Amino acid sequence: MLFPILRLVAVIGTAAALLATVPAAAQGNELQDASQLFKQGQYDRALERVEAHLKVNPRDARGRFLKGLILVEQSKPNDAIKVFTELTQEFPELPEPYNNLAVLYASQGEYEKARSALEMAIRTHPSYATAHENLGDIYAKLASQAYDKALQIDKANAPLQTKLNLIKDIFVGSTRPPKADAAKPEATRLAVAPPAQKPPAPPAKSGDKAATPAPAPAAKPALAKPAPAKPAPAKLAAKPVKPSANPEEVLGAVNRWAKAWSDNDVPGYLAHYAEDFKTPNGESRSNWEAQRKARIAKPRRIAVEVEAPKVVFSSSGRVTVTFRQHYRSDALNVSSNKTLVLVKSGEKWLIQQERVGG
Repeated sequence: MLFPILRLVAVIGTAAALLATVPAAAQGNELQDASQLFKQGQYDRALERVEAHLKVNPRDARGRFLKGLILVEQSKPNDAIKVFTELTQEFPELPEPYNNLAVLYASQGEYEKARSALEMAIRTHPSYATAHENLGDIYAKLASQAYDKALQIDKANAPLQTKLNLIKDIFVGSTRPPKADAAKPEATRLAVAPPAQKPPAPPAKSGDKAATPAPAPAAKPALAKPAPAKPAPAKLAAKPVKPSANPEEVLGAVNRWAKAWSDNDVPGYLAHYAEDFKTPNGESRSNWEAQRKARIAKPRRIAVEVEAPKVVFSSSGRVTVTFRQHYRSDALNVSSNKTLVLVKSGEKWLIQQERVGG
């Protein structure tokens, strides 16, 4: 039977960090021990440690999320569904519990429930790539069911059979690995293998401009050769000039963006986005700004930290900055991989695109 290769995330937090990175002061020794035991496959002992932690911290989202993962590994999907459902009710701003609910529903053949859960995950966090990918798999499964029913009625419909075969080719025998890199080992397949303990990519050395470009080759901005003197200097001056490749200038803009966010400065935060900013889910700019205002103004305390940024200039004049983002507020403490694409507008670098987990 055709079955979507859904991805169940193993750590809470958008494009989440490893559980081992949770500060001991905030999470307690029991949760750290439980995390290590979970990675080692010692699920019964891990559950004992999580339960001990939750007796003292009953509302801790990370501990409850880990408990849900352990129950999945113990082949207790209904108990895991209960845990993740309660997390969606108490922490509706977190997309991961919705995603994992969808994976569990799909494993039980409840594809409509899985679709609804994934749509909620995307509504909560429009740039959550894992949920978008899983939703595509669910749509493919629903389409295959519809095609099967149609073929039972009209067995001679050759184009319909071709459509069904195309969908099956996507999944049957697929060996698609989780989309994880050295800095994002959180994803597992539906089988929910323990998350791999890959170390984060080493941050670029401070001041080492030679280390700032990402491994993927990117063309450096071509410097125009001096043109011979001509009697029309005004036309030469009117030619577009590519922005200078100054990583420190770009990083200054990124750090000011993070500071405005940390200061709950909504106007200052929104001022860092270009007029042609591509909203993550294609919604209108006004709707996106309203969502961001609500999320930034609500917490009394926000701290946003940019770790290990890498800057890559392209020949088009854009610059891509990838980094590890640490977000802390009154009720949430998460880390994620972040990608910003910036363009030069006058003397300012402004954000044109924003991706989580890229």
